[in-house]
Amino acid sequence: MKLNIKNETGRLKSVVLGQPGSMGKVPTLEESYDAKSYDTIQKGIYPKEEDIVAEMTAFEKVLKKYGVKVFRPEIIEDYNQVFARDVAFVIDDKMIISNVISDRADEQDAYKKIFEEVKWRDIINLPESAHIEGGDVIVWNDYLFIGTCYSEDYRNFKTARTNEYAIDILKEYFPKKRILDFELNKNDHEPFKGILHLDCTFNPVGKDKCIIYKDGFVDESDYTLILDIFGEENCFHVTAEEMFEMNPNIFSISPEIVVSDKSFTRMNNHLRNEWGMTVEEIPYREISKMGGLLRCSTLPLVRE
Repeated sequence: MKLNIKNETGRLKSVVLGQPGSMGKVPTLEESYDAKSYDTIQKGIYPKEEDIVAEMTAFEKVLKKYGVKVFRPEIIEDYNQVFARDVAFVIDDKMIISNVISDRADEQDAYKKIFEEVKWRDIINLPESAHIEGGDVIVWNDYLFIGTCYSEDYRNFKTARTNEYAIDILKEYFPKKRILDFELNKNDHEPFKGILHLDCTFNPVGKDKCIIYKDGFVDESDYTLILDIFGEENCFHVTAEEMFEMNPNIFSISPEIVVSDKSFTRMNNHLRNEWGMTVEEIPYREISKMGGLLRCSTLPLVRE
């Protein structure tokens, strides 16, 4: 397979979609590794496996409607494998294998057959102390936007998934990219106060537009830099409640077509009526209760 990911919205040809089968028991609060899951476990509304299966089946149906080749990881018994984005990610023609948190270390074993489709020389394995997950990496033509955490308490946050060492390594592998690192607010237990990954607060759509949540960034200058790059008129600003519901984390099949949760009424209407996009609406409320949405569920391999 010849990998090709130059941006987030080029016409999608092939993708890995996460696996909802055999989710296992509801985790305890201590076993949760993101604030949204912690919140839903605490409230007793953690999603049921059959609902997750139904939502991911609807997503796969839309992808196949547009001729996308869909790969799925092998099933690991009693294991959450919904969020493919964090297992690995592609930049240009290279696949970077993430150093995921220890709670998810076994997940990569299920991708062995998919990794075998890629030339070994196109796969980058990072040093063990270089931490990064695909949700923190947004590829946008000449730019790489990367979410991180520079706090002295980095190791104490389960929601801190990308460190400075990993960013430095990406700079070595992709010297022609303009790499911009954005420090994100982190909180392991309160989803209104912390951002798990960059794609939970910022996501490009179309050819020159983006969805953004201002208060996800530690430094307001990072937010204003994104406005400068895209132009304020090309940015859709989500509210705190919309961020909590995961509005930024939609998925592009092409510059003209996005897949979104059907409950995102205000944003979906804007994408259609103001930006002229086709919005494929599906139910994804239950999966959102685990701290991710549509972009998190995918690992794009090839875009035009």
